[in-house]
Amino acid sequence: MEIKRDYYLNKLIEAKGDGLIKIVTGIRRCGKSYLLNTIFNQYLLENGVSKEHIIKVPLDDSDYQYLLNPQNLSKYIKEKIVDKDIYYVILDEIQLVDNFTGVLNGLLRIQNVDIYVTGSNSKFLSSDIVTEFRGRGEEIRMYPLSYSEFMSVYDGDKLDGWIEYITYGGLPLVVSMTGDERKMAYLEEQRKNVYINDVVDRNDIRNDSELNTLVEIISSSIGSLTNPLKLSNTFKSVAGINIDSKTIDFYLKCLEEAFLIEKAKRYDVKGKKYISTPNKFYFSDLGLRNSFINFRQPEETHIMENVIYLELKRRGYNVDVGLIEFRERQGEEFLYKQIEIDFIANKGNNKIYIQSAFNMLTEDKINQEQRSLLKINDSFKKIIIVKDYIKRTRDENGIITMSIFDFLLDQDSLNY
Repeated sequence: MEIKRDYYLNKLIEAKGDGLIKIVTGIRRCGKSYLLNTIFNQYLLENGVSKEHIIKVPLDDSDYQYLLNPQNLSKYIKEKIVDKDIYYVILDEIQLVDNFTGVLNGLLRIQNVDIYVTGSNSKFLSSDIVTEFRGRGEEIRMYPLSYSEFMSVYDGDKLDGWIEYITYGGLPLVVSMTGDERKMAYLEEQRKNVYINDVVDRNDIRNDSELNTLVEIISSSIGSLTNPLKLSNTFKSVAGINIDSKTIDFYLKCLEEAFLIEKAKRYDVKGKKYISTPNKFYFSDLGLRNSFINFRQPEETHIMENVIYLELKRRGYNVDVGLIEFRERQGEEFLYKQIEIDFIANKGNNKIYIQSAFNMLTEDKINQEQRSLLKINDSFKKIIIVKDYIKRTRDENGIITMSIFDFLLDQDSLNY
């Protein structure tokens, strides 16, 4: 089963030959190696690049173990560069090489070399990109399969596909499996022995049970506002564990570094400033999220929010949670109130306000979902995304309403 990842392929094509190291990052098993070694490799071959000018080194392959020595790797690559045509160097799992930055810096000095690397696990996470490649590399963040990518290989209708997708997520290998038991068993195995172990090893965490409990708590409340102090109180009340807020804050950062979760900050729309706390957390893959709570809480409303967040991030938007403060008259007094906008999506000068609504079957529900959007005074696009099969509409206030399926399956759904 071949799954096209055209969005990421186009990112690589746009960056081709720009003189920077292309660093493909993302949660384990999301398809980084396949993207470079198969999809991008095939693109190069189909566009006239000879095999001899594509130098691929899978550093996690035992046949290439001697190249984990940086001198050997550098020599191996340089010996293959025999003319002045462009050579595409693809290094998979670069973090396995000692002093890999020295190797890459040396290759950058060769004018006819274009470098692509992947890195994951406990030794190469997002903070390393900032510290090790500042000014010399660009990160291409890869996510598990989007709903659109998932549906391109799913044999069924959109609704059945939706249920499958929000239950087992978008890790490519899971999508290729048949049978609920196999999928659940694989996700549980990966969660126990890969994802959490990576975080523990990377950060020298001694009490992995606390870390697991924290992820379970976040899994049970995706899309809810929280902070380390609130989570500390939850530990005490639910698990009977005393753990201070500083430790929880450290654990949260570790989970973000491992690409397991992402934090959405709150933004005061009228005050034009960020609010430090509380925040929301979303999971990079819903199958993994569900495995942490034994697939027992569908909570489709919050899961839909998570899917929208991931899709916005995948499309290259910076995503915040919006806050509107206003005064409202009650009797003889004016009271200050706060209402939330689910997402503020920013890309360059483009801004979009988005509400996630599972349904809007009544007038009261419509008014509730529109209320925060109507409080915004600027002219940027305002959208409500609903689960219902509906035709895209725009009302007299300029608010657009569209189906979740139209949003996810049409890559240009936010552009018109």
